[in-house]
Amino acid sequence: MKLSKKSLYIVSTPIGNLDDITLRALEVLKNSDIILCEDTRHTIKLLNHYKIKKKLISYHKFNEKKQSLAVIKYINQGKILSLVSDAGTPLLSDPGRYLVNECILNYIDIIPIPGVSSIISAMSITGFKDQFLFYGFLPKTENEAEKVLSFLSDNKYSLVFFIPSIKINFYLKKFKKYFSGRKLFIAKEISKIHETFIRADIDNLKLFKKPIKGELTVIVSEKQIKDLIFDEQKIVNKVKKYLKKYSLKDTVDLILETESVKKKDVYKICLKVKNEQNL
Repeated sequence: MKLSKKSLYIVSTPIGNLDDITLRALEVLKNSDIILCEDTRHTIKLLNHYKIKKKLISYHKFNEKKQSLAVIKYINQGKILSLVSDAGTPLLSDPGRYLVNECILNYIDIIPIPGVSSIISAMSITGFKDQFLFYGFLPKTENEAEKVLSFLSDNKYSLVFFIPSIKINFYLKKFKKYFSGRKLFIAKEISKIHETFIRADIDNLKLFKKPIKGELTVIVSEKQIKDLIFDEQKIVNKVKKYLKKYSLKDTVDLILETESVKKKDVYKICLKVKNEQNL
């Protein structure tokens, strides 16, 4: 396998089971001069398993700007470099974005080597609709988490999060508040010995009584949007009554307080009645 020299290879690695790696990924790693990795102690286990000996350079969020300068220099010298994360597909809630953008600015090709992703692996067995939004790690503080989840609660697609197991109950309480009526899927330790999948309705889900360990991929199902059926004549009668005392805006608000109907539909009815009364 001949690799392009003036390129950076983004190599997906296993998320648990070391057999979950592609033949192409192994060839790229074997032919790389340098492998960039989050934690050299973690990556060396994978390389030892496949009897690959290469120079490893630690590349993480705390040193990526500094290391990126050296990486660009190495690539321009004709060396073959690969970037891996501790597990799965790099750059998805992992370091590497700064380096990729620097490569783009320096006209260096970035070549993806596809493979395992906990996001796709988990989504594939949820049974939820396949239109989804990947958010990644939620904010750690309560106020920031509330802001993000409040915003996401109006999103109709399935939502994918990475959640530290130690914080699962903290976020589950928020999910109950903002995602009521939706389903939840928790994937724990995908492809590892203690692989576990949990499915539940968010409203009925109980918090964990004992601490749990492992990496969690948590998915909230799509938002169910039901067609609202309403008695139009009933609303017309209310509108006629309210418009005698209140403005168009106040009339719309009053109707929405008591009727399960879309705001735009109420507004159309109010406007129609108002125009008829002005004739």
